[in-house]
Amino acid sequence: MAVSVDVSPVAGGSDLKRFVDLPFRLHANHPLWVPPLKLERRIFLSRRMNAFFSHGEAEYFLARRAGRLVGRITAQINHAFNTQHDSKWGWFGFLEFEEDLEVLQALLDAAQAWLRERGCERMVGPADFAMNDECGILIEGFDVRPMIHQPWHPPYYQRLLEEAGMVKAIDLLMWKLEVTERDRVLPVIWELADKAQSEHGIRVRPMRRRQLRKDMEFFGEVYNEAWSKNWDFVPYSKKDLDALAQELQLAFDKHWFMIAEREDTGEVVGMAITIPDLNQALEKMKGRLLPLGWWHFLRKGRIMTRVRVGWLGVRPEYQHTGVAAKLYQMHFDAAEARPQKGGEMGWILETNTAMNRGMEAMGGRVVKRYRMYERVFDDPAAETPPADAALASA
Repeated sequence: MAVSVDVSPVAGGSDLKRFVDLPFRLHANHPLWVPPLKLERRIFLSRRMNAFFSHGEAEYFLARRAGRLVGRITAQINHAFNTQHDSKWGWFGFLEFEEDLEVLQALLDAAQAWLRERGCERMVGPADFAMNDECGILIEGFDVRPMIHQPWHPPYYQRLLEEAGMVKAIDLLMWKLEVTERDRVLPVIWELADKAQSEHGIRVRPMRRRQLRKDMEFFGEVYNEAWSKNWDFVPYSKKDLDALAQELQLAFDKHWFMIAEREDTGEVVGMAITIPDLNQALEKMKGRLLPLGWWHFLRKGRIMTRVRVGWLGVRPEYQHTGVAAKLYQMHFDAAEARPQKGGEMGWILETNTAMNRGMEAMGGRVVKRYRMYERVFDDPAAETPPADAALASA
């Protein structure tokens, strides 16, 4: 007789340790899985320390069969998202499970029950806790190593999620871009980049480490305008920007952190934040600072040879001025000065035609695809947030 699956909330420090440790058991033998730093994961899951909990709530669940840990999931409500979109969405995240449909179904049902009790009409995910953190289920690119803030999943995750009745909400694309291959870029990109300054008086400057928090205010202004019509959009609050600035200090490189501004007024009109791939250091750290993990982290500048273009956006009223092309051009210039010669851009929503065409014009190609899933509880006509902006989340 089969033993049923028991799902219960995380209770105390021991359960939280099991929650953090589970993917190490599930994926440790796969050569492409990159172990996160366990200490960082515990801090990230802290309701006291994560800025998400200033505008959201969550519950963490563990699944056991005969006392053996077989899966985990979170259920969360982002009240800032629901206010922005006038919706009643709930989310799930941190999904990990053995290849067992009964385990997955039990996890999803537990998350759904928690969200339904709090008035949600649908469940979307995965997102840890929001879509600017790790999100989506890998459905293409299983043979490509994940970069920073990208999950890796075995193929059975997609198969079992769909067998469990989860349906596609939207796909997220990762574009590979070798920023040394200038000859693959359409000439119109360079023409537009030149006009940004000569015709529109817009220059690009590096962000500054000592003033990074101040520059993040400009980032927040651009983000909250350029991304405002995105499917996933949630405006950055002050606490969100505080947390993001602290996180970005760990990977800061002035060559890859850029702000576009008007020469006459200093008004910020666009920005790009490209992150050297910390996963290349994390891979060597094996999830721990001790005994030698700290050494690899201190040497990360020598280890990181790839970058991820995480954000690139322009205020709507300046999107005709060639600012985006100028930011692209500056990435090629950065590659000539730094060890990082290429990487990936994204994620980019599959519906974001402007950005995806831009990546094609730059000579890029899609190398990974992540899928967001959803389950509607009661009202199949529940309203979906509008499609993405011309320049959308990367």
